Amino acid sequence: MPFTVLLVLLPLVAFAQQPTVVIGSKNFTESVVLGEIARLSAQARGVTAEHRRSLGGTRILWRALEGGEIDAYPEYTGTITHELLHDVPPGANISVLRAHLEKLGIGITEPLGFNNTYAIGMRADEARKLHIRSISDLARHPDLKLAFSNEFMNRADGWPGLKQAYRLPMDARGMDHALAYRALAAGSVDAIDLYGTDAEIAYYHLRVLRDDRNYFPRYDAVYLYRLDLDKRAPGLVAALNGLAGSIDAPQMRAMNKAVKIDGESETLAAANFLGIEPEPGNDNAFWKRIGGYTLQHLALVGISLILAIVLAVPLGILAARRRRLGQVVLGLTGILQTVPSLALFVFMIPLFGIGAEPAIAALFLYSLLPIVRNTHAGLTGIQPSLLESAAALGLPPRVRLWRVELPLALRSILAGVKIAAVINVGTATLGALIGAGGYGQPILTGIRLDSIPLIMEGAIPAALLALVMQGVFELIERALTPRGLRLRVMA
Repeated sequence: MPFTVLLVLLPLVAFAQQPTVVIGSKNFTESVVLGEIARLSAQARGVTAEHRRSLGGTRILWRALEGGEIDAYPEYTGTITHELLHDVPPGANISVLRAHLEKLGIGITEPLGFNNTYAIGMRADEARKLHIRSISDLARHPDLKLAFSNEFMNRADGWPGLKQAYRLPMDARGMDHALAYRALAAGSVDAIDLYGTDAEIAYYHLRVLRDDRNYFPRYDAVYLYRLDLDKRAPGLVAALNGLAGSIDAPQMRAMNKAVKIDGESETLAAANFLGIEPEPGNDNAFWKRIGGYTLQHLALVGISLILAIVLAVPLGILAARRRRLGQVVLGLTGILQTVPSLALFVFMIPLFGIGAEPAIAALFLYSLLPIVRNTHAGLTGIQPSLLESAAALGLPPRVRLWRVELPLALRSILAGVKIAAVINVGTATLGALIGAGGYGQPILTGIRLDSIPLIMEGAIPAALLALVMQGVFELIERALTPRGLRLRVMA
């Protein structure tokens, strides 16, 4: 079938070309800008590099670096000592960090030149009204609403330790870092966590509360990279080391402002900093991006759906033939459906790394239940008289299955496939969080940059693709349903 062949070939088109090196970045603007600076610096030295943007939090990037899915990414010394190397004392210098990282096959550059420490911020007018100047002052106001980035909520150097160190009586809730600024400006929350070089601090007229108990360590920006790059791509190592000491806090703050406030692209901000010509524009850039996202998204949905059909239909048949075993099969696939989608994507990372593979695995598992259940329902819903007639004609069980039962259950089976396909189109947008691309990429970027047009760039095509998927499977259902059954349904 041409449609099936297309779905099989799409991943070859979408993921065929592999770059020499892969640079990763976390899902906040500064990390993406530093990733672009690294990519352009490598490119200037003749190294072919890809930048996988906004891959998620610290743990995802670290696992990807250890596993070889990425070759380098920007990090901070405080994060390394508190989150990654638990046998290193807080405040350890670069030499100590380098010695410990070398044992893991990881290298580290000298600091880039700025300290992007964590901080707690409030609206300046509200802080003046409540006479709050330091983090300790928060304890006098237990009714304050605190919202911190989701990673900060669980970090060793984040909210749990901060609450204990300052004996803060209130609770906090997790929120996307970019959205927390909007919530603070709207008055929905009273205090949030900040990065020291965030451009929004000045834009929203925030007061940075004094860390009067020196809880937060230094967060000097560095690049981490795989030591095998010394042989594979020495130009990238030279480029990363050449950036040491070249970026001070005002420069980094200005680049963040250019992207978050002024609407520049991360690539343009990085090019301007490096003093190189920006990459030439392309009048067809929008449609080229949409085309790329579409291929990636179709590959994620198509591969996972085909794999699910191959396994789920036999499981549905087994469940219909063996009633007790069928309850177990339906129960297990139902349990998979209850796992939160984002958690399931992250669970796949240790098994498949980052990129398309873990996303396809998660989508495959999510596709099983509707196909298994509808196959089971279609087969068990056949009128007993029809099965008795087939048995009376002397048809063996296998022939009855292929010539009678499956054709009669086909509409139900295809309905399950259609449901799985439509659900997968929406769920696949989460794949961008682990580097799988697709329509989730502009959606996540739009959330990070507070850009409705970017969000729509992914959301609208995803909705249209879901409608197209539904229409395609309805046509397939009509084409494969025997004419006699179609006439009976129409009657």
